[in-house]
Amino acid sequence: MAHVQLDQLRKQYPNGHVGVAGASFDVADGELLVLVGPSGCGKTTLLRMVAGLEEISAGTLRIGGRVVNDVAPGERDIAMVFQSYALYPHMTVAENLGFALKLRKLPADAIAARVGDAARMLELDGLLSRRPAQLSGGQRQRVALGRALVRQPQVFLLDEPLSNLDARLRADMRVEIARLHRQLGTTMLYVTHDQVEAMTLGQRIVVMQDGEIQQIDTPMALYRQPANLFVATFLGSPAMNVLRGTLLREDGWWLLLADGTRLSLPADADIAPGLDGRDLQLGVRPEHLLHAAADEGFTATVDVIEPVGSDVHAYLRVGAQTLVARLPPDELPTPGSTLRLRMAPTQLHWFDPVDGAALARR
Repeated sequence: MAHVQLDQLRKQYPNGHVGVAGASFDVADGELLVLVGPSGCGKTTLLRMVAGLEEISAGTLRIGGRVVNDVAPGERDIAMVFQSYALYPHMTVAENLGFALKLRKLPADAIAARVGDAARMLELDGLLSRRPAQLSGGQRQRVALGRALVRQPQVFLLDEPLSNLDARLRADMRVEIARLHRQLGTTMLYVTHDQVEAMTLGQRIVVMQDGEIQQIDTPMALYRQPANLFVATFLGSPAMNVLRGTLLREDGWWLLLADGTRLSLPADADIAPGLDGRDLQLGVRPEHLLHAAADEGFTATVDVIEPVGSDVHAYLRVGAQTLVARLPPDELPTPGSTLRLRMAPTQLHWFDPVDGAALARR
């Protein structure tokens, strides 16, 4: 196990493009930290810099207290799991698992013991004589994890390891990886574009956009206290509703939308002094749109209903604005009908209309 430290790591290509702009964070010994962001945000580039597969343009990388900027990948004591599995098709599962150990010239009995331990941990015991073509996607991914596991590295690096699996297998493998991390207590740095993976696996999450780190925190802290509009809308499914308008205080709180619609806000809304009269962006999550009495809140017209089992996603129209509300599973309003809704007063998020930075609440 090892402590990983990134100090202003930067990747700039010969054409001037900056892939990663000054990334700084620590991965604690035994922590599972997730890098998340949209495609092209720099998260895989950053992981490859840690692995030694991508040259570091500037900054310092330490693994276990040792500066490894110029250390070869094979000497960093890390193991990487790739999106494509990267298994040898002509080898059996057992041979794939033990190949790196064979290259290290470990004794045959030591290789067999490590392969056996990994196979039992990942429930591959009955598959050791098969070749990759005879395995399902989930089984191949377990072999890829096992191949990294037998090396007993200081740090595991996982690059989009579940993206080739179907939804059910992804859910199963998330549980597998979480269980594996709990058993091993090994430092893991995990890259994904899937915010559900990030929220369910990461002890902490690094959110990236355009090569820059937007926020680092625990999953629930990011969800409840996003630093900016990008983080707020990237995490959460369905995404946070965002309304742009002018905040007014006229016998209560109102948001005046661009089309002239006046949206009533809760009288006890969590609004900091000095925001009234300003053009703002208001964020409210679908689960924080609640049923309201006839004399409070606002009216929304039901447009589309999506029953998803555990709840119902209702797409609504308020003036020219579309909102999404998360409703109880036994509630199926008819498209074209109206709902009276209010916003949870302590769950309003305010963002600057220009740079999207979160604004203070009361």
